Amino acid sequence: MAGEEQKGKGGIMSSRNWKTFLVLLAALLTFAGPTYVVYVFLNMLDLNYFVAMASGFALFVVGLVLIWYLIRQKILS
Repeated sequence: MAGEEQKGKGGIMSSRNWKTFLVLLAALLTFAGPTYVVYVFLNMLDLNYFVAMASGFALFVVGLVLIWYLIRQKILS
């Protein structure tokens, strides 16, 4: 019975696949997201320069927050 309680206590962060997905997502949001989103917004969708840069910066910040979360959870060291 104690083993069942410990198994359920780990939650979603105990899965190795989920941790790998979060690390890859953080890397994409931080490095590739701002570059390609700004390019697509400016050249393909013909959006305003400010909107494109603001969305790229927002993706960069979300990626940094996700990296910070992964470091606090000791997934990244």
